[in-house]
Amino acid sequence: MNFPFYIAKRYLFSKKSHNAINIISIVAVCGVAIATMATVCSMSVLNGFRGLVTDMFSSFDPELKITPVRGKVFNPDTVIFGEVYALPAIDLITESLEDNVMINYRGRQGLAILKGVGDNFVSQTNFASTLIDGDTILKNEVNNFALLGLGIANSIGVNTGFVFPLEIDAPKRNVKVNLSNPIASISREYAYIGGIFQVTQAVYDENYVIAPIRLARDLFDYEKEVSALEIKLKAGVSVKEAQAKIQKIIGCDFYVKDRYQQQEDTFKMINIEKWVTFFILIFILLIAAFNIIGSLSMLIIDKQADVITLRNLGSDNRQISRIFLFEGWLISASGAVAGIVLGVLLCLGQQHFGWLRLGNGNFSVNAYPVIISFSDLLFVLITVLVIGFFSVLYPVRYLVHSQLFSTFVQTKKQFL
Repeated sequence: MNFPFYIAKRYLFSKKSHNAINIISIVAVCGVAIATMATVCSMSVLNGFRGLVTDMFSSFDPELKITPVRGKVFNPDTVIFGEVYALPAIDLITESLEDNVMINYRGRQGLAILKGVGDNFVSQTNFASTLIDGDTILKNEVNNFALLGLGIANSIGVNTGFVFPLEIDAPKRNVKVNLSNPIASISREYAYIGGIFQVTQAVYDENYVIAPIRLARDLFDYEKEVSALEIKLKAGVSVKEAQAKIQKIIGCDFYVKDRYQQQEDTFKMINIEKWVTFFILIFILLIAAFNIIGSLSMLIIDKQADVITLRNLGSDNRQISRIFLFEGWLISASGAVAGIVLGVLLCLGQQHFGWLRLGNGNFSVNAYPVIISFSDLLFVLITVLVIGFFSVLYPVRYLVHSQLFSTFVQTKKQFL
């Protein structure tokens, strides 16, 4: 075993001549452990919220989405997209056409985003789980049906089963507005209210109306064009690999986005919150590291006789400095391991028992969500060890060299 490490380990667990040194060492370990535990818990909670948001969006957003780089629509009936349709990794592809509309029900109006979708839209995602009233049928032999977000349904005061159809208006393409007769510049379609959905995300609940894509094309005066192709992959297929393969086929004129890229701003904000919290807690950990410096300072003074003995046995300044450097590193390591273990236990308890609740039940989950990430635990462990090591590197060398010089002078005086 490495000699300085062996001596440092003995110093860590041995009883000191002054009880205060033991107390200071325990406080140092506890300070590092508590800061580490807080970091693990905070990052796990933010991971939980990220996972919760991902689950919410996954009920509406497809696994992959193809959109044009320039313009609003494109024609999917080409040889290039034929190659995409033929890929064995793809389970199904849904055509969608989106644009802004005005909806009107018996004089109550509101702005919305109409999303026209193909018949296989419900199979594309877990959208059926978001339906709180009605069903997912978008058309029958006679009528078209629309699915409204809960927020926009409340704003115009409608619900499923209403007798009259919903009026959906949009300006005609390539037609100048006639000020004397503005109605002539408006396209209008009708759809009965077939269902109300709630994704628990305002961007969808307060804006979106789902309707058959044929209705959307008639309203916006398109023949085959779509604004996006939404792709569902077969089970077990890597999203990243499929994304890269599709992007290679269709080239740089189109985006191929996964769910995180489709909601880039939301997930970027969550990541920023996570790492800002991490750095704040790391700053607290730096403050806790001063306890390690205090503990080592007392230990160096307490082990003055041992330093003389080691010096007489042939140990040089470098070996003696490494003893106390290892001592500081072991204190950090002990606190880091203890903090990670406590943090994981608290997170597992929160997952199982839901100790910390979210308000009075007005949220989509009752307790703070928690997801433990092994990569986060490893990153926190490495960070704590690095901070613990470098926080004592200069102080220990300075204190040990000062103590060695003092010991050398005292020994020389005794000899003379």
